[in-house]
Amino acid sequence: MTQFENWLTALSDLVWGPHLLILLIGTGIFLTVRLGFIQVTRLGFGLREAFIPKAKAEQKKQRGDITHFQALMTALAATVGTGNMVGVATAVVLGGPGAIVWMWLSGFIGMATKYAEAILAVKYRVVDERGEIAGGPMYYLEHGLKKRWLGMTFALFAAIAAFGIGNGVQTNSISLALNTSFGVPMIVTGLTLMVLTAFVILGGVKSIGKVVGVFVPVMIFAYVGGGLTILVMNFELIPSAFATIFASTFSAEAIGGGALGAAIRYGVARGVFSNEAGLGSAPIAAAAAKTDFPGRQALVSMTQVLIDTLIVCSITGLTIVMSGQYASGLQGIELTQASFAYFLGPVGELIVTISLVFFAFSTVIGWCYYGERSIYYLFGERSIVPYRVLYIVVAGLGAMTTNLNLIWAISDVFNGLMAIPNLIGLLFLSGVVVAETKRFELERQKELRKSIA
Repeated sequence: MTQFENWLTALSDLVWGPHLLILLIGTGIFLTVRLGFIQVTRLGFGLREAFIPKAKAEQKKQRGDITHFQALMTALAATVGTGNMVGVATAVVLGGPGAIVWMWLSGFIGMATKYAEAILAVKYRVVDERGEIAGGPMYYLEHGLKKRWLGMTFALFAAIAAFGIGNGVQTNSISLALNTSFGVPMIVTGLTLMVLTAFVILGGVKSIGKVVGVFVPVMIFAYVGGGLTILVMNFELIPSAFATIFASTFSAEAIGGGALGAAIRYGVARGVFSNEAGLGSAPIAAAAAKTDFPGRQALVSMTQVLIDTLIVCSITGLTIVMSGQYASGLQGIELTQASFAYFLGPVGELIVTISLVFFAFSTVIGWCYYGERSIYYLFGERSIVPYRVLYIVVAGLGAMTTNLNLIWAISDVFNGLMAIPNLIGLLFLSGVVVAETKRFELERQKELRKSIA
């Protein structure tokens, strides 16, 4: 590792130190309490809004570019990725099984954070010069908090981070998985990914929304289906798995020499890495949704964390603990593959490998939209096409390289830096979040009375 890589790694450790984790969790707890545990009281309504299609006549009346469902799928495309398999495995190895509990807790309070991000994104969204909806932290930092410099700071960090955690890291994971399992040359994978990425993202957000609206549900159900098959076939192991997880939650003897602090750190950090609550990425997709009230889309966006962390990540975590493979010395994707193979044989490993390919590619698609919206905010329409072209090139190069330490370090740094201005905005604009929540609650009560009548 070069001196520059060492310096970046040290900077990443500094950015992702306890102060940022405390800020992320503290903001989530603050919003959870102030919103009256909205992730519990309004979860059912959010799920109905997300998955029950609206009449076309009703959709035409609502302002936006994509449906609630497509906005949710775009956000899930960006978040359901390697973190759900690699991140969870890493958390269990470094923090012990108890890290899963802290991951669950970060996901639970992250639902309130995601709700607040989305409600502000829709409230302060604008129509760009092409007639498309533009929104996200940069807009609510500028128009809500009246701090354009803070919005520009977020946009800069997001535009850069997209090339790392949303692109190069993901395509490299695809390339390595296909090379290891099927012997596909990395250059072939790289060129193929460039073509596929170009095909999807050059069409803009509407093209992305249509593709992921079909793509994401299929890939999630395939992986979840494999995991649920394991849980059902081995249901007698589930109680002992939960016992192991909760027994080590506050244990000072986590696997790998970790202590209680390690369980909290890696459980929280990997949970945030997976669902991105607080980073400010997902509200960029939420802003494009067709909706009449910010609160309506916010409740839909909130369900993203439920699906990503409390369902998909939980299946990975439970399978790993039930198999006992976390004590074998394996790490990362190899641990997840070994855990699935422990129960399903070669088919289990194949499920993980194929799921990783689709999960990672969906992340590439979703993060391109985040990056281009950020670069548009900074430099206008003329910057979008060059950004897309560069993004496509990086997708290919990431798949062909064998050393991603530098990209990992850079993306970790800028991911953390994204969160800071976003969390500042959420805290100082929490009053707006509460006001918009009350406004939509009145509308919801009117809708309920009409349906009864």
